[in-house]
Amino acid sequence: MKPRPADVATRIVGHYRRTRRDLPWRRTRDAYAIWVSEIMLQQTRVAAVIPYYERWLERFPTVDALAAAPLDDVLAAWSGLGYYSRARNLHRGAAEVVARYGGRLPSEASELRALPGIGRYTAGAIASISFDRREPVVDGNVMRVLARVYEIDDNVKSTPVQKRMWQLASEMVPAESPSDFNQGIMELGATVCTPRRPSCGACPLASLCRARATGRQAELPVTPRRKSADELPLIDVAAAWIERRGKLLLMRRVASGLYGGMWELPQAGAPGALDEAIGVAVTLLSDAPAAQHEQQLSHRRLRVRAWRARLGRGRVTPDPARYQAFRWQPLDRLADRGLASGTAQIARALAL
Repeated sequence: MKPRPADVATRIVGHYRRTRRDLPWRRTRDAYAIWVSEIMLQQTRVAAVIPYYERWLERFPTVDALAAAPLDDVLAAWSGLGYYSRARNLHRGAAEVVARYGGRLPSEASELRALPGIGRYTAGAIASISFDRREPVVDGNVMRVLARVYEIDDNVKSTPVQKRMWQLASEMVPAESPSDFNQGIMELGATVCTPRRPSCGACPLASLCRARATGRQAELPVTPRRKSADELPLIDVAAAWIERRGKLLLMRRVASGLYGGMWELPQAGAPGALDEAIGVAVTLLSDAPAAQHEQQLSHRRLRVRAWRARLGRGRVTPDPARYQAFRWQPLDRLADRGLASGTAQIARALAL
């Protein structure tokens, strides 16, 4: 027999109220603060987010403050969190909220979804947590809980199962406590109904869970096999470390694509192509790179090899297909820029 959504909801709300973690974004109902936290928490662990969240709200305490801030300041505050399009969309979204709503986020999920970077999940989270709207949320934690409780055997990333998950979540959200339910089911997936070795003995849904009843909790949810690092395509780029009177040459990437809007060392597909990227002849000062950065992205790998180099005569003219600006940044103030992660790591190695 399938568990009744109302029974599942009642147990989740009660468990959440008894055991919830004390997280900084749970001490407020301010929609802007909730928005920031939800965006930061996308694909990022809670422990990593907390210091960024607290520093962010000190620097940009309101929507108006964020909208008025230069993009460079926003990206610098985000530097290290990754997936930088999240920061750019927050900045763009803040400007739209100021222009369209006078600096106050709308309370309806449909209006929230019209803002940059806010999808169905984030809109539901903001609307329910900040405004008590009866809106569902479905993220990875929620999918795992639902797949186990209802013993869903199909791939949870498939369109039919996604529709079923959203329907189940919609039926469960109680009218009187949507905030506690949504936070509770996400919390349950994060702390109890974990991907490996779920703590079924501590779960408020243990007696309702069909996967536990059949001993299948470790098998579910069903997800596509993830590719190993060796199976992912490699992006291999060359970078130039060029100093001049205590300053380092940085280029700002165009707004779209990987690391859009971020500052980085001038880069090209090969050392011999750096001239074209910078617009001036480049001389490498050694045969071997001085530093290297490797990183696994969601669907590919990135390797940046940096050579110390010097410029020939001429005016720096960045390749417009790749860069929108350049600057000579003081070496002791590199942290003031929103640096791409590869450049940040290489700078830590070479800016002695």
